[in-house]
Amino acid sequence: MTAAKTPTSRSRAAKPKRQAAETVFFDDAERLRGLAGAGDRFLIMIEQELGVRLSAPGGGQIVISGEDVAARDDAKRVIRRLYDSLEHGLTCDEAAVRAALRMRDRDEPDAGPDDGVIRVPRGSSLIARTDGQREYVRQLKNEKAYDLIFGVGPAGTGKTLLAVAYGASLLVQHKVEKLIITRPAVEAGEKLGFLPGDLNEKVDPYLLPVWDALADTLGRYQLEKMREDGRIEVAPIAFMRGRTLNRAFIVVDEAQNASRAQMQMVLTRLGEGSRMAVTGDPSQVDLGPRDPSGLPHALDLLKNTKGVAITRFSRVDVVRHDLVARIVEAYEEDARKPAGADRDR
Repeated sequence: MTAAKTPTSRSRAAKPKRQAAETVFFDDAERLRGLAGAGDRFLIMIEQELGVRLSAPGGGQIVISGEDVAARDDAKRVIRRLYDSLEHGLTCDEAAVRAALRMRDRDEPDAGPDDGVIRVPRGSSLIARTDGQREYVRQLKNEKAYDLIFGVGPAGTGKTLLAVAYGASLLVQHKVEKLIITRPAVEAGEKLGFLPGDLNEKVDPYLLPVWDALADTLGRYQLEKMREDGRIEVAPIAFMRGRTLNRAFIVVDEAQNASRAQMQMVLTRLGEGSRMAVTGDPSQVDLGPRDPSGLPHALDLLKNTKGVAITRFSRVDVVRHDLVARIVEAYEEDARKPAGADRDR
């Protein structure tokens, strides 16, 4: 009969395995506290997503613990990206943390410190929050390679705001003489005469999103001053006909609601020293069935043209409320259903 084995002293006194840890140091302890958030709530968000342990003992340092080396590396990239964004005058919030987490899989050591950043002197600075936004900002800033940049995709991806902000930054730095923003006034059929008031009063109701983007970027005072001296012009596409736009940055917004003829017309307005950004969502066309959108047609025609860049955003680039991305996904799934399928189930 074999005697029963007694537990060894090692098994009785077994200690939990200590996780590997590394410390990341930062120069600005105050900025690091803003990154951590009240009660370290932003660090907790990163912990829950990556499966690591973060602590901020003070003195401008973050301790990252965890057995998974890749997870620790991801945490370092997320924290550094958030820390760098605070340098540009931005604030850390839940949306910024979620965006940094989405971008964690793409580490580019050759990227410069201003990669994905749009600086607007005396205004707001914006930083790309998704990989799609970062590529879009790079195309906007690449003056040598691209004079026509398309940004297409669902609502909430920042395609208009980033284009407007970049144009505003060029204007403030006197790199262009005018910022021209145009969009189709589809609701009025481009026939605004029946509306009361002068030209501005007729047009402004259809351009409120553009004015909001400009106000967010420049501030109300600087916006009004530039509008008064004619350096900023916002008008329907119909008013672009017959013009040559020299030394300007042009933003064509809601381009999915431009007809083929309008799209050809506005794209050929480019003059000396000008560049253009075209934004739109091909899934949100408000034109009639007999008037096809000019945006998909232009994208297909120009996709291999030198000097033209195209960024296609998806729901993963949505940086508004989290629900917006889920709404976009639901509508995309519905659109994929076969014709005649019961969509009420």
